[in-house]
Amino acid sequence: MTQVAAEPQEFFALFGADRRPDPYPHYARWRERWPVAALAPQMFAVSGLAEATQVLRDPAFGHPEPEYLDPADRLPDQPVDESGRVVRAFLSLNPPDHTRLRRLVAKAFTPRMVERLAPRIEELTASLLDSAGDAFDLMTSLAKPLPVEVIAELLGVPLDDREQFAAWSHAMARALDPPFLQRPETIEPAVKARQSFVGYFRELATRRRSEPGEDLLSPLVAVSDAGDVLTEGELLVTLTLLLIAGHETTTNLIGNGVLALLHHPDGLRAAADAPDRVVEEVLRYDSPVQLTARTALRDTTLAEVPIPAGSQAIVLLGAANRDPAASPDPDEFDPSRPAARHLAFGQGIHFCLGAPLARLEGRIVLRELARRLPDLRLAGTPEWNPTTTLRGLATLPVAR
Repeated sequence: MTQVAAEPQEFFALFGADRRPDPYPHYARWRERWPVAALAPQMFAVSGLAEATQVLRDPAFGHPEPEYLDPADRLPDQPVDESGRVVRAFLSLNPPDHTRLRRLVAKAFTPRMVERLAPRIEELTASLLDSAGDAFDLMTSLAKPLPVEVIAELLGVPLDDREQFAAWSHAMARALDPPFLQRPETIEPAVKARQSFVGYFRELATRRRSEPGEDLLSPLVAVSDAGDVLTEGELLVTLTLLLIAGHETTTNLIGNGVLALLHHPDGLRAAADAPDRVVEEVLRYDSPVQLTARTALRDTTLAEVPIPAGSQAIVLLGAANRDPAASPDPDEFDPSRPAARHLAFGQGIHFCLGAPLARLEGRIVLRELARRLPDLRLAGTPEWNPTTTLRGLATLPVAR
């Protein structure tokens, strides 16, 4: 492949409000022309499945090193290490820092801890569905409150604080879009929400050190590996990551999945019979995470395109997941499709640590929804959130 330059404005137009209900035909046209496109001397858009997989797996791509901040430039409660570097969650770090932190978190966030949540997720799902009327907004009645309850219980957040917890999460999630998609009015609320969240969990973590509970926070504050421990800053940014990854993305998985099922004549029946397979198809077809980015850590190539060190690669996960190389008829939602390749949880060393929890929640919710409300139907026009990195619905009106 020879390097092809693309107009940045044409790329930015992929994410316009008019394309939000269905960006995939636009992604397809872009991917067919430019699976790897040079947008600027050190900025590339990656939309092909093979190329996106390489970026996510190849150690030549990673993240820029954390920046040093002068004390006068730090935001209130911004975690920094002893040398003044910004403390980042392991998702945004390279080895060996990434390896050390992920190993520590994984020691607390175990598959056993996730699986023991299943009965509680089933109980919450049943309660929320029983409380819904004959016509209701599935997002506010189920898709939003359920993941909040699950992640809040997992982290040991008191019941009275969970509404505030959800508001902070939503504000922070709106600021995850890359700078070229950011809107000024989302920045300040996100900064304030992050500050409030850090302050809240600093206090809660202090209590858990002296009074451990049956939650994820308690082992996180105590976890060690050959004497290594999470610093306070590392703990706080890890909790922030768990909050957004464990709440917003699962909300989107549920909403996007139900919408796809309601558009398919046999969708709900398939969700009742084979929820695992349906969840994987939803992740492929309408991924809750649409974009991610990596930085070239050294000069490299991508599909024979030279990528200079320091270049940013913007990976269009939503486009790559619908590459015909992943599965036949990729633009068709097929709940009976055998599991196809997708990048919804990433690849390589940064593969989503919370994928088992998201899959568990998605499987239980779609199965119980199909069993309890087999005649569920759309009762209006859904509205999409004004975000791109995290793709999800603001409203989904349905009726029994």
